[in-house]
Amino acid sequence: MAASSASHLASGKINLSLLRDFYRRELLECLDKCLGTKALVWDDALTGPFGLIAEYSLLKEHEVEKMFPLRPSALPPSTVQNIIFVTRPHLHLMEEVAQNLLHEDQKGGFRKEFHIIFVPRKSLLCERKLKEMGVYGTLQNIEEFSLSLIPFDYDLLSMEMETTFRECYLENDYSRLFHVAQSLMTMQALYGTIPNIYGKGDCAKHVVDMLLRMRRELGGQEPQITPQIDSLLILDRNVDLLTPLLTQLTYEGLIDEIFGLKDTSVKLPPEKFMPENKDGGPREVPTEPKKLILNSSDELYADLRDKNFNAVGALVSKKARVITAQFDERHAAKTVSEMKQFVSKLPHLQQARASLAIHTSIAELVKEFTDSDEFMDNLRCQQEFINGQDTDRISPYIEDCIARQEPLTKVLQLVCIQSYCNNGLKPKVLEFYKREILQTYGYEHLITLLNIEKAGLLRLHGNRTYPTLRKSLKLIIEDVNEQNPHDISYVYSGYAPLSVRLAQYLARPGWRSITEVLNLLPGPTIEEIQQIPLALRKRRNSITSSHSSTSEQKVTLVLFLGGVTYAEIAALRFLAQQDDGGTDYLIASTKLINGVSLFNSIMEKLEPAKLNPF
Repeated sequence: MAASSASHLASGKINLSLLRDFYRRELLECLDKCLGTKALVWDDALTGPFGLIAEYSLLKEHEVEKMFPLRPSALPPSTVQNIIFVTRPHLHLMEEVAQNLLHEDQKGGFRKEFHIIFVPRKSLLCERKLKEMGVYGTLQNIEEFSLSLIPFDYDLLSMEMETTFRECYLENDYSRLFHVAQSLMTMQALYGTIPNIYGKGDCAKHVVDMLLRMRRELGGQEPQITPQIDSLLILDRNVDLLTPLLTQLTYEGLIDEIFGLKDTSVKLPPEKFMPENKDGGPREVPTEPKKLILNSSDELYADLRDKNFNAVGALVSKKARVITAQFDERHAAKTVSEMKQFVSKLPHLQQARASLAIHTSIAELVKEFTDSDEFMDNLRCQQEFINGQDTDRISPYIEDCIARQEPLTKVLQLVCIQSYCNNGLKPKVLEFYKREILQTYGYEHLITLLNIEKAGLLRLHGNRTYPTLRKSLKLIIEDVNEQNPHDISYVYSGYAPLSVRLAQYLARPGWRSITEVLNLLPGPTIEEIQQIPLALRKRRNSITSSHSSTSEQKVTLVLFLGGVTYAEIAALRFLAQQDDGGTDYLIASTKLINGVSLFNSIMEKLEPAKLNPF
């Protein structure tokens, strides 16, 4: 990859391009074990994450000639010497791999070798499945590629493990957490041992215990690298189940809510991005959605993404005026040197104007959505719940949503927000919602309702913890300034994400000031210190003291187990920008989520039973 295309990864306090380069080397080593020309057969879910690590031009340098999606049907004909399947260790995908191999066997002809790379780890169950289908012996190589914390931006990493919340909080399956601990070991190998570890929740405790054990097993043979990360904070998602249920109100958060961001890209309606037809005739509307990459390499997007959407219009207008004024400078250029100076700025100006056009179109699309009565009514209902209004009775708005058969995920989000803010629902209210949902959306959703209860999102009325949390952690801020915010609550227009408040209190004045509050939250509170060799400690202290006071900010890696929202990411970035914050944040998660994707991960996809009329 050209250095410029990933230069934004190196622009943070921690240079994440080192991590990306580490994965690239590992991937290319895997591929180079297969001598000769290659075709890669991709599990669809891996193409996005791998695209952030290595692009096709790099793979071509290592004799990759073809790339195909993994499907149960036969592969297209090719004359490559090696076919390499790159897949997650899922049983249904093994069936597709086996179908491909059986089709290839029937074809005969050109002799090929077959290989499989499991991401992130191989599984005995998958190997057994391949043996059962009679294709295991066909495979020349079975490799593992431990792709874990993928750099999405200069301060953002994601493992893109979409089933972690379900596995940890619904199925009590903690096997994925081993992979999380391993990924933290990779981070420590590249950026030095993290001296201070904090955490909250049962899963956080599992990860910390495994991390400490893995480090002990190294027996002091770890790389001697001066620590660049001061603290690690691991938070279970179920420590704060309210935040991901609420509608995000930042620019990036709303793009994700409406269109869905995936691997830093988004697909948008194409008609908004059509070029002007120069001959004045009718424009032909493209049929394919417009796909855009959204990250901090786009200067305007970096400015806009973490702002409350109500502040975006004024910023876009201001940027448009600046760009127009810069283009008008060409009229003032009289001398040759002035003209040369303007021409040198022209490529950057043209890029800025193209970016402005794109974000003006996106902002218009978002505004159409946020101006709708449906959006405003939904937001009003959420705001009433988090402010503690009418949480103990059946909500007329939720009742109307069910009657109108609005998306089930929307209804479930609202019911679960009400449940959280009321410390559980009264039996009569809970039974009413369950009955209405099952009668309207189908009885096949009974298991989904049971799952939501088991995951702790919906429950009967119990201890009054929410009012205490709301008051002690100042979760609700009146008269929040959305244009020029002074508190993280701007990301939800008045509600401060509980998870980010915990990070804020940890930085200053420390968790000992909120011990009673932490005891109200689920799971143990963790505080560990990892010893660092004296020589490294001295080197680190000398580096810190030699820097000016502006660069003395400590770096905290905040890891969310079970998913993080873009609004929480914006709130952490806001804290890092504060003069009195004292902390820079590197944000990591098992997945980037919103309310809909959270529910999709725990909903049961059951087909309603069809009655036989005979």
